[in-house]
Amino acid sequence: MSRQHLLLRELGLAPRWRLRHGTEPEPVPVLAPALAPVAANLVPAAAAVTVPAAPVLQAQALPLPLVAEPAALPDWADLQQQVANCTACGLCQTRTQTVFGKGNPRARLMLVGEAPGAEEDKQGLPFVGKAGQLLDNMLAAIGLGQDDVFIANVLKCRPPGNRNPAADEMAACADYLRWQIAHVKPDVLVTLGRFAAHALLQSDAAIGALRRETHQYQGIPLFVTFHPAYLLRSPGEKAKAWQDLLAIRRALTKMA
Repeated sequence: MSRQHLLLRELGLAPRWRLRHGTEPEPVPVLAPALAPVAANLVPAAAAVTVPAAPVLQAQALPLPLVAEPAALPDWADLQQQVANCTACGLCQTRTQTVFGKGNPRARLMLVGEAPGAEEDKQGLPFVGKAGQLLDNMLAAIGLGQDDVFIANVLKCRPPGNRNPAADEMAACADYLRWQIAHVKPDVLVTLGRFAAHALLQSDAAIGALRRETHQYQGIPLFVTFHPAYLLRSPGEKAKAWQDLLAIRRALTKMA
């Protein structure tokens, strides 16, 4: 079995993609050289996948609250140190260590999750458990590896018991995420899960509604999709996540 089929089987999609009588396969867009090696043969020739183009919202969504002027942007090393030493909320009393992020700080694609889990708290890296393995496979399915992305969370510390982030905790970390985005300057942003979407879009709309649009964060196209941990609990939603991945790939290709 090819690597491509293994990836698609991991996403729970391969059994569904058999050409029905009288249908034509969807053409795969031409990819930029950086994406072509893995993704060029991503969709089997016999696949029939219909992915409507995502409309672009005319009005820009609200960014994270601005607290400091652009001139106050710390350099990357200072920002890492600020996060490591942060005591802005009560999570500093229960964490093992902070989780700054991982990947390429000059990546074209930046992904934003919600908060570290138990394993992330131990290792100091985001998405290192089962959800991280699924995320790696999702990215590989569109031809991307860890050198092609930067991954961070809204919260830099684990909430006890993996509970949902609190509003004051998200506010305490808001500048750190805003500064990370300002440094990375990605071509495309992707939020994973509702708390990340709500933080960057300042919206409380449901994921189901938000993921059907292409949003904007300070001029950067922003896509909303499900958190990998949710997909592990709800594998029936993986087909929708695949549609989101295709939209992300199209956006990266268009901006190459």
